[in-house]
Amino acid sequence: MSRQVIHTENAPAAIGTYSQAILVGNTLYFSGQIGLDPYSMELVEGIEAQIRRSFDNIKAVCEAASGSLTDIAKLNIFLTDLSHFQLVNQIMGEYFAQPYPARAALGVAALPKNALVEMDAIAVINQ
Repeated sequence: MSRQVIHTENAPAAIGTYSQAILVGNTLYFSGQIGLDPYSMELVEGIEAQIRRSFDNIKAVCEAASGSLTDIAKLNIFLTDLSHFQLVNQIMGEYFAQPYPARAALGVAALPKNALVEMDAIAVINQ
């Protein structure tokens, strides 16, 4: 089965030994996305802005693979403070419609660049 690297300038460039995403067949595996602005490569300020930027980054990578957020089957969200869980739900409702993807939301001690939230996903792209 073919394996294709997915890259877009509309999401932060990989800052390590990884790709933004890998497409295997029609399954897209995302690397984690934090609230980095893809143009300045700086972390946006505040939890709400970081949640939105993370969703925007996931969306941009998905679109680079000719997909959309509706193709996401599984979403993982990592938070350094689980008290932001309700805010994640509220903002997620602006990006996704039913049926929502399967999801996990986990509390973690720390994230890269001291981010407050990180997301990764698996999508099935129907090309």
